[in-house]
Amino acid sequence: MKAGIVGLPNVGKSTLFNCLSNAKAQSANFPFCTIEPNLGVVNVPDYRLEKLEGLVKPERVMPATVEIVDIAGLVKGASKGEGLGNQFLGNIRECHAIIHVLRCFDNGNIVHVDGSVDPVRDKETIDMELQLKDLETVEKRLEKVNRAAKTGDKEAQKEQAVLQKFKTALESGISARAVDVNEEEKEIIKGFQLLTAKPILYVCNVDEASAKEGNAYVDKVKEAVKDEDAEIIVLAVGTEADIAELEDYEEQQMFLQDIGLEEPGVARLIRTAYKLLDLQTYFTAGVKEVRAWTVNVGATAPQAAGVIHTDFEKGFIRAEVISYEDYVTYGSEAKVKEAGKMRVEGKEYIVQDGDVMHFRFNV
Repeated sequence: MKAGIVGLPNVGKSTLFNCLSNAKAQSANFPFCTIEPNLGVVNVPDYRLEKLEGLVKPERVMPATVEIVDIAGLVKGASKGEGLGNQFLGNIRECHAIIHVLRCFDNGNIVHVDGSVDPVRDKETIDMELQLKDLETVEKRLEKVNRAAKTGDKEAQKEQAVLQKFKTALESGISARAVDVNEEEKEIIKGFQLLTAKPILYVCNVDEASAKEGNAYVDKVKEAVKDEDAEIIVLAVGTEADIAELEDYEEQQMFLQDIGLEEPGVARLIRTAYKLLDLQTYFTAGVKEVRAWTVNVGATAPQAAGVIHTDFEKGFIRAEVISYEDYVTYGSEAKVKEAGKMRVEGKEYIVQDGDVMHFRFNV
């Protein structure tokens, strides 16, 4: 599961990627700096992991991770292959969620491809290119479905109605994620991997002074996306880059206090991207290792076991489960057992975020 960072050239995408990842994408003051998509595997900040480490005192700690892709800047005409359009759109298609960076700061030294700062216009430029590509996908599919629907094929007629609904929306400049659909329609459209249906997080890239409260540009973005099912986060990407370069934790904390923040903004961004991808965490805790494991929301106990090893899923017998809150309250696995708070769950159990789990299996 990976999230792709998109935006117009020179809005701060590669600088943000550098903050998120140890991989250093080249960031420079001109378009198409990032020619190949850069992939970073980023640790998900989680205070619960630190708490478990303090209680268990393991030999090592392994956090959950999420993949972030830095994608080349898009320009007008990308849907027709302008600039690096085809490559850009192909890279987005492979991502499961979009992190859309919008420039919400003034700086005469950093050129803007359209000559002025206007995050809502920038958002609409990218929206339009993605919508045009989706419209092309929908129209191609409709050509096939229309023929089958004429023969009286009930499934084809259902699909035809849904595609027509999305065609009308896209032609009106409405992204697929903003279309009101029921569960059946959602399932039908899911198969077409529409670019504008992907969950989205807007990152308003502001100057340092606006890092805490935002600014007028951010207010305009909030108004523009209010009808979308989207998250917004305000981040001073340049400042985050400065924080990331500080080796000493104490220095980082002092810097953050000076600008009125409790933690680096990228930590919030990573956690938001993780949720955007519909992911959650369960833990294993032992003296050898305390580890955060990633599963989809709604995963069953055997599926969670399979994340560790496929044999665990095949030979699953049961899961011993402690809620994170109980583990912290009682302070150890032994004390949780004494208090009768450890549960034994079977194959139907749906994993909850923060579960501390131990699997019994037979291969």
